[in-house]
Amino acid sequence: MTGHRNLGLVAAGATLLAAAPLSAIFERWTWLIESAVAVAVVAGAAALARALRAPLWGQVLGMLAGLTLSLTWLFPGGSELLAVLPTPATFAHFGELLRGSAQDMRSYGVEVPDTPALLFITVLGVGAVAVVVDLLTVGLRRPALAGLPMLAIYSVPVAVYVDDVSPVPFVIGAAGYLWLLGADNVDRVRRFGRRFTGDGRDVDVWESSPLAAAGRRLAVLGVAVAVLLPLVPVPGMNGSLLDSLSSSNGSGSGNGRPGHGGAPGKINLFAALSGQLNQSEVADLIKVTTNEPNPFYLRFGVADELKSSGFEVTNPSGRPVNRELPDPIREVSGVEQRQYEASVEIARDLDMPLLPVYSEPVRTKDLNSTWLYDDDRQIVFSNRENSRGKRYSFEYVRSTYTVAALRSARKLPADHPLVRRQQTRTPPVPEVTELVTRLVRGKQTEYDKVRSIYDYFSSDNGFSYQLRTEGGTSGEDIVDFLTNKVGYCQQYAAAMGWLVRAAGIPARVAFGFTSGSNRSGNTYTLTNRNLHAWTEVYFDGIGWVPFDATPAYGVAGSTRSAWAPDTDAPDPLPNQPGAPNAAPNPEESAGAVGSEREDRDTDAGLSLGAETSTEQAPVWPWWAAVSLVLLLLLAMPALRRLTLRRSRGGRAPTPVTAAVPDVGVQATTGDRMVVVGADADQARADAHAAWDELLDTLIDYRVPVDRTETPRATADRLVRDALNADADAVTAIRLLGRAEERARYARDPLTGDPLAPALRVVRGRLATDADRRTRLLAAVLPPSVLLRWRLAVADISGRMVAVTGQARHRLLRWNPRRLLAGRTAR
Repeated sequence: MTGHRNLGLVAAGATLLAAAPLSAIFERWTWLIESAVAVAVVAGAAALARALRAPLWGQVLGMLAGLTLSLTWLFPGGSELLAVLPTPATFAHFGELLRGSAQDMRSYGVEVPDTPALLFITVLGVGAVAVVVDLLTVGLRRPALAGLPMLAIYSVPVAVYVDDVSPVPFVIGAAGYLWLLGADNVDRVRRFGRRFTGDGRDVDVWESSPLAAAGRRLAVLGVAVAVLLPLVPVPGMNGSLLDSLSSSNGSGSGNGRPGHGGAPGKINLFAALSGQLNQSEVADLIKVTTNEPNPFYLRFGVADELKSSGFEVTNPSGRPVNRELPDPIREVSGVEQRQYEASVEIARDLDMPLLPVYSEPVRTKDLNSTWLYDDDRQIVFSNRENSRGKRYSFEYVRSTYTVAALRSARKLPADHPLVRRQQTRTPPVPEVTELVTRLVRGKQTEYDKVRSIYDYFSSDNGFSYQLRTEGGTSGEDIVDFLTNKVGYCQQYAAAMGWLVRAAGIPARVAFGFTSGSNRSGNTYTLTNRNLHAWTEVYFDGIGWVPFDATPAYGVAGSTRSAWAPDTDAPDPLPNQPGAPNAAPNPEESAGAVGSEREDRDTDAGLSLGAETSTEQAPVWPWWAAVSLVLLLLLAMPALRRLTLRRSRGGRAPTPVTAAVPDVGVQATTGDRMVVVGADADQARADAHAAWDELLDTLIDYRVPVDRTETPRATADRLVRDALNADADAVTAIRLLGRAEERARYARDPLTGDPLAPALRVVRGRLATDADRRTRLLAAVLPPSVLLRWRLAVADISGRMVAVTGQARHRLLRWNPRRLLAGRTAR
């Protein structure tokens, strides 16, 4: 049993080591922690099943149950019982995660983020491999075959990672497999016996021998060759053998990532928005109610890292949104700030780890601590939940700016955090540099530079709004857009952000919803067509200020302001802070520059327009039902023990009348004499029942029981060791021993003495001498009942094995070859 336990732990450790190459796929190590939890639970369930001497199929069922419980705890769906007990809704949640994992696999490139769907499929796969490895290694004693399921997870990075993978994780996985084989060999030697040298000296199993040393050297050499050979330079070729094989696959020699439709890490918000915008069906996604007369855009995401392929989303960090949020109030001349309230109801079609809010929230309601607020990006996100079906409310501050206030903002110093984070860095594109130099020539203030770039995206300069854009031939998306001058909000927002950064001013792209055109009082119903993207520019001492360069006529619910008016409007807007101008055209838009991503971002799994699921049923009936079932299951051993006790000790001696004067005891009833006798069979059965009850009581109170002893020897041992010279208990135990002895060996059993009171005396004495834990277990989980059930399960399992063997033998007798051979013989 100890060997099995140790080998099971080695199998669990080898499984985790074999999963080491998965580190090349994920950004973080969350997958390893959760996989370790699942594998540990599987190994513990297997060890418990083997300790209970469960058959092989029982061990497999135990490991699968442990894997299910660990998945329920790691990936809760909100309807679990006691945090680990799954319900039908839990399995429905698992199904959603599986479907989401398929979507995430299509949307993400390595390295992938810690999305719940991808983590679930990873932990499920590693846990399933742990079950198979334990079954093959410990159950079937075929550890060499365990390499096949280990190879399944071992080879995943090679299948999905198009770039070079570090050899270190593969060495770790190979070491785990060799460890498993070595541990199995040591266990086999220990089972066979001890090793001795020729002179009789005892040798430990780990001590080197010529054969073992040769095996170890061959194993190390094989791993070294398998790992290092692909890295060896090939004569006459540039690079290694692995490089030459990779280039021969037709992937080219470019510096990009062939085959990747997006950058590693996160879903491309630009692609998701443009995909929703081009859908033929319109779906209601959000209902927002606010007391602000003309609200600005409802935002949920930010792309603030500019690469050669465009803007990308970076990892957010924040504090729980249900705690105190930063105060956005700024005492700056020319900046007006007012506080409003809003409530949001999200439809089940909107499934993303982000929550739409207006800029600068100061307080939230109905959100738990799993939702975090990033003060810098002003977004609410979660690594554990999604937005589907959420209802919440918040207070926020709406800021409006005067042109004079923005014009007074100074250039950011070199030590400003945004400058240090390279928020003004742009990829070298000569066409963009030349254009920006021309646009900002002669502009003295930061605002004048931004306003010159903003005004450039007007119809007077040839720009127009269109959902379908034309491809270019320059190889640069930004150059193609600036040349064709046709696009929708994703191109306008990212292009303006790029040009503003090229002018040395921090800029980023924000994602969200316009107010749309479907308004009822203070409530706005927003659809997938209201998704939008715009540019935010940072001004020193003021903060992030929105600029929407997309033509207003193409966006329903477009909002313009005094600092960023509609450049295509025939009449200028009044010079008032925050004056709105809603475009009457119902055509709607969403998005920003379409670009491939090469680096990691943080939104853990945006999936717009996900499949609609049905409303969940109330959870409390499941709580009540499962609680009742658990109570019944826990009470079953105690109820069974109580039933046995009553059936064994509840009878009084059964008197019978007899006409024979020398049998039994004479009694007087008035002046009449009757003869009372006893049923010998009934007395013998009562003695056996009382003795069985005594043995079960001894087992319950952890008193050793030797069923090979005679009743008299057992009674003497109890009097000597267990009853502490209690006179009543001694008399009672000797009575029970004498009754059982007479019932077994004498012609006439003991009659006339009540055995039930003697059992109660002995039970009371044993309970008094036992500790509190023993008394509690004897009452709630009687060991005698559990032992009887375990023996019954083992007996049933043995009978099933015997029946299976007989059936197999009979089927073999009806082998077609035997029948044909019999006919030929005839």
